[in-house]
Amino acid sequence: MDIRQLRYFVTVAEEANFTRAAARLHLAQPGVSAQVRQLEKELGHQLLDRSGRSVTLTEVGEAVLPYARAAISAVEAVRQTADEFTGLLRGQVTLGLVAGAAAAAHEFDLATVLARFHVDHPQVEIALTEETSEWMLTALRRGELDMAMIGLADAEPPPGISLQDLVDEPLVAAVAPDDPALTSPDRTNIPLAELRDRPLISLPRGTGIRGVLDHACAQAGFQPRIAFEAAAPLFLAQLAARGLGVAVVPALPADTVSAFGLRTLEITEPRLRGRVALAWRTDGPTSPAATVVLELLRTTLTVPGTG
Repeated sequence: MDIRQLRYFVTVAEEANFTRAAARLHLAQPGVSAQVRQLEKELGHQLLDRSGRSVTLTEVGEAVLPYARAAISAVEAVRQTADEFTGLLRGQVTLGLVAGAAAAAHEFDLATVLARFHVDHPQVEIALTEETSEWMLTALRRGELDMAMIGLADAEPPPGISLQDLVDEPLVAAVAPDDPALTSPDRTNIPLAELRDRPLISLPRGTGIRGVLDHACAQAGFQPRIAFEAAAPLFLAQLAARGLGVAVVPALPADTVSAFGLRTLEITEPRLRGRVALAWRTDGPTSPAATVVLELLRTTLTVPGTG
């Protein structure tokens, strides 16, 4: 057996599906299946039950899994220890981005930070994944991500996760100039209750901003009427400009508001805020490369006006 076979086996066990495991490994599914079968042949036991809709561990597979994980960790530790003596960083760092974080990246120029890191450490591969905040929190706990930029729906971090705020700004209702909410040309805010019967345009479920909206509406005693969902806040604003509903988005730059022909009203009673934070496991990343990237992001990405 070799370390690749063990890694493939562990990934299939975690994903409970060969296709998802192959996608996570960036490999073709038949190749993963063949290597796992070869491992089973060498051990003389079936490790995975493929008879159901999802792949499950056999009794032998359950017993073997912790040792396979330990073997993978041991090999990585050998490589990391050797690299520390040469001062070389290499390996892969996995960074998750929620859609709202990617849209707000201009606030802190993530691309430039990563480019500078790559120049200093060309042997480190950085894998970027764009997903919902809920998915990424689960992936962080499972060790599938080293760190993530997530939208926050709750004030307190989940257990085992540390946070550093990157963006903290009010949520606004973006409306077309002829929207009935504009009862006065000088109006600057709108109570949440006024959105009860309005068609809303929002980020998808699982994002921090959508979580804030859903929670606030539930507290106010109603369920929001979501007419359109999209992952990009700027696209939500464009839909609102066409009169398709009220977009609930983070505060928009003045030039964007002007270009789209929008009006924005701060949501009040209660005031809602959109937060994007850098998240990582409290016990820290497992590799030296991920540790360096995390420290770089923590020191260079700050909430505007606080760094």
